[in-house]
Amino acid sequence: MGRKIIEIASEIVQTQVSLAPMSSGEITSSLRQVFGTLLELQKAESGEIDMLQVQEGSAAQEKAPGALSPENSIQNDKVVCLECGAEMKQLTQKHLISHGISSKEYKKKYGFALRTPLAAKSLTKARSKAAKKRGLPENLLKAIEARRQNKVESAEQAEEKKQPAVKRRRRPSGEQ
Repeated sequence: MGRKIIEIASEIVQTQVSLAPMSSGEITSSLRQVFGTLLELQKAESGEIDMLQVQEGSAAQEKAPGALSPENSIQNDKVVCLECGAEMKQLTQKHLISHGISSKEYKKKYGFALRTPLAAKSLTKARSKAAKKRGLPENLLKAIEARRQNKVESAEQAEEKKQPAVKRRRRPSGEQ
């Protein structure tokens, strides 16, 4: 190789950063991973190591995201996708579809409760706080009570329609 491996690795990571925003930790991690991979490939090219070792190493890296337990994948400031190891604030439907899985299937596969949000804990707390500030709990209780009242009223109306009307016998106008 004419250029230094670190230069090539930095160019690759620089291209990744230009395509998608990355945090400094993600950039560092990506740079180390790319550098390590290029170093392994250089050693394999020169005959220092066997390509099978390189392939086994990359297979171990691919399995690494699965090594993270589902309980630990939802962290305070990020969520780690258990399919690919990507770190983000929230696992979106679009991201999960890229793996050919829905959020419901993802939750079942990894043992999450279906009501568990696939978002960082800080994001969930911020949303909860904003909802409470807007008065959501009180409004929700009002809506539930209104729905309950509507059900009772519609049940009463349905019951009235079912009962046959009592026919009164009309008396002739002359009778009392």
